[in-house]
Amino acid sequence: MAAGSSGTRGLHGRRTTVQFNEQQVRSLFDQDVQDQTGARIGSVGQVWATAGHPAWVSVHTGDGQEPMAPLGNAQMQGGRLKVAYDKATVQNAPSVPRGTTTPLNAEQTAQLYAYYRTQDRQTPQSREELIRSEERLRVGTESRPAGKAVLRKNVVTEDVHTTVPVEHDEVYVEREPITAADAGNVRAEMGAGEQEMQLRAERPVVAKDRVPVERVHLAKNEVVEDQPIDEQVRHEEIEANIPEPSRRRR
Repeated sequence: MAAGSSGTRGLHGRRTTVQFNEQQVRSLFDQDVQDQTGARIGSVGQVWATAGHPAWVSVHTGDGQEPMAPLGNAQMQGGRLKVAYDKATVQNAPSVPRGTTTPLNAEQTAQLYAYYRTQDRQTPQSREELIRSEERLRVGTESRPAGKAVLRKNVVTEDVHTTVPVEHDEVYVEREPITAADAGNVRAEMGAGEQEMQLRAERPVVAKDRVPVERVHLAKNEVVEDQPIDEQVRHEEIEANIPEPSRRRR
């Protein structure tokens, strides 16, 4: 534990209450450091004393400089050191080089007390703040009727032109001379006579048959396509107008 040269006055002019014994101080090294909300700031790099009492810790945040945090109102909770300030306050506090064991001089200690006294006057209860808001675009989809598909069956009459082959009997007269050789076998008679022949003819006959030819039904597919959306969102901007003498020097 590095020693310091200043007295044991607290941040508000009171005697600083000693909260950590020697065994507790040894357990602080490399422990996580949390701010008052529980957010992690870093880990304990070194413990610093004033007049022999633990008063400060340097917080290793990964940089070459380690900001200092007071132990006056700090607590150990679940193996973690919880300080009484927010993360930004500790990160912006006066710092020491990482790994140094040189005791704090009077000027450094005075700077630390002055810095944290200023922060105590700016407690979250007394700070006035502005809340910056912005609009976020939330894009989704909704299903709604887009029309109705109807399948109807109607009877349509159409003209059909075709041909069909038909047969019929045609009569003609054949004449065959009787030769002298056949004359003895033919009986010659005189008188009237006639011969009949039954004739046949085909005619077109039309009939209609009902036959199924195809199945027809409605079906649908879900098609996904990208539809462009053009919209405007608003956000608030906060500008700080701080007089030059009041600007913080870093």
